[in-house]
Amino acid sequence: MQHIIWQPQPKQIEFMSRDEYEVLYGGAAGGGKSDAIIVEALRQVDNPNYRALILRKTYPQCRELIIKSIRIYSAAYPDAEYNGSEHYWKFPSGAKIYFGSMPNQLSYLNYQGLSYSYIAFDELTHFTLEEYEYMISRNRADGDGLRVYIRATANPGGIGHGWVKERFITASEPGVPYTVKTEVTDKEGKKITLERKRIFIPSSVFDNKALLENDPGYLANLAMLPESQKKALLYGDWDSYDGQVFTEFRNNPDGYISKLDTHVIEPFTIPRTWRRYRTFDFGYSRPFAVQWWAIDYDGRAYLYRQFYGCTDTPNQGLRWEPKQIARKIREIEDELECGNTITGIADPSIWDESRGRDGTVIRMFEDEGVFFEKGKNDRLSGKMQCHYRFAFDDEGRPMAYIFKNCRAFLRTIPALIYDSINVEDVNTSCEDHDYDAMRYFFMANPIASPQPKQLQKEKRFDPLGR
Repeated sequence: MQHIIWQPQPKQIEFMSRDEYEVLYGGAAGGGKSDAIIVEALRQVDNPNYRALILRKTYPQCRELIIKSIRIYSAAYPDAEYNGSEHYWKFPSGAKIYFGSMPNQLSYLNYQGLSYSYIAFDELTHFTLEEYEYMISRNRADGDGLRVYIRATANPGGIGHGWVKERFITASEPGVPYTVKTEVTDKEGKKITLERKRIFIPSSVFDNKALLENDPGYLANLAMLPESQKKALLYGDWDSYDGQVFTEFRNNPDGYISKLDTHVIEPFTIPRTWRRYRTFDFGYSRPFAVQWWAIDYDGRAYLYRQFYGCTDTPNQGLRWEPKQIARKIREIEDELECGNTITGIADPSIWDESRGRDGTVIRMFEDEGVFFEKGKNDRLSGKMQCHYRFAFDDEGRPMAYIFKNCRAFLRTIPALIYDSINVEDVNTSCEDHDYDAMRYFFMANPIASPQPKQLQKEKRFDPLGR
């Protein structure tokens, strides 16, 4: 009688049959993500040159994966041995599967000089893009007949939510491959075009029939979660997740017409009589952010233009000198016909005399005719001003609108998460440069905390019927 050690669900089969270089699997809880990457690691263990690496952010998080591997690997390969001190399996052929972690900022350097044909990240959103991209450099074959590829699983949320969503979720429709083209030049000066493909395969608890049969109550557990967690973990909603800072932010396509219940609207010509502002957060190796805001007669703010100093890689700066940034600002403002009517507000650090080689950064801007006032850097007060501005009134209107062509803002602001230590503040490891520029502006134009809708209605009630 045949003994089945492990049998994949249909979605797991779809994930494990993909031939793209990068595949992200999951997006919700209960889809059988961990089992899939554990079993996938066995694909090449008959090749003695095979080395695989399965990663979690911390080693304690690896324990569940190791327990799963003991159950599956021991049954499939009775002669395989697990080394508990070094955290790897050795198979009869000599192939090895390692379990690893990256608990600290530079932990990825521990893998320098090593190579793995198969690398899998369990819960990819717990990792930074820098960690992920470095491990791609460790993904190579150390012998003949080996397939080289990356696999990952994820739920929405975590420090890497923004870049994972950008790389896999918004790049293409689920189940549709996305081709990335790069160009290199060889020693003879010949240009070579290279291609890699990546894809997102979504799954949820509804795709895991075995789990629903073995534990019918698990679905109820997910349904009972707070709304943001339920959307993320039950339905795989990448716009709502636990730890998200600005849960009130809405990018509703219908709002492009009605301007109700949304913060994102179609661009229009800003009236010349509205007050205009330019706000700036400095960056060199990390992105800088320049934003142009206007305030209407009711005090509502409109982000109508931005210049985000980022490469094609999220959170990687252009490395522009201050004078180069200043010249670009002047060029944009000539186009916008701002004249001398604009007020500049900037990151207070650019007044720091230690930051510039040729004097302070602010002096270099002023040499180019670009002037700023020092922004207020009270982080918590600034964050609350953002909440106040994003709040909707009882008619569905916020006190801040964003033009839909401000793509960097719309990519980074919804992805901000809270810091695990300073729990009321934004995690500064996120791509928070547009956020910083925004809060400098809001702090220069503060508004009062919006009243609850019920109180607003009570305030408007007139006992004389007027």
